[in-house]
Amino acid sequence: MTEVLYVTDENDNYTTANSTGWDAKKAALDESMELIYERIEEAKQNVANNTVSPIVYFMELNKMDIGVLASYVGMWQWRVKRHFKPKIFNTLSETTLKKYADAFGISVDELKNFDGK
Repeated sequence: MTEVLYVTDENDNYTTANSTGWDAKKAALDESMELIYERIEEAKQNVANNTVSPIVYFMELNKMDIGVLASYVGMWQWRVKRHFKPKIFNTLSETTLKKYADAFGISVDELKNFDGK
């Protein structure tokens, strides 16, 4: 597969040309996606082992980091990180859970009942 790029010709005019470097880009993208899938699977396993809350899994699934998630839910990053603990997660209010569920595009029930299995 080739990618069309804008390049300059011998007269410094812009024209299009086919890239020959698509294989390198594809390999890098494939490797990145594999790392993402590994992180998602690790988060799922950690939820199943009750070492992290479902927030971690859905954050990874939605390709977010703590900073992005914190901005979506309108909380400080340290609070979001605290909610990663299952013991703390189980005490969250419906209002707080709704903020997370909305950020992930799921229902509060899906968030509360996800067990990683």
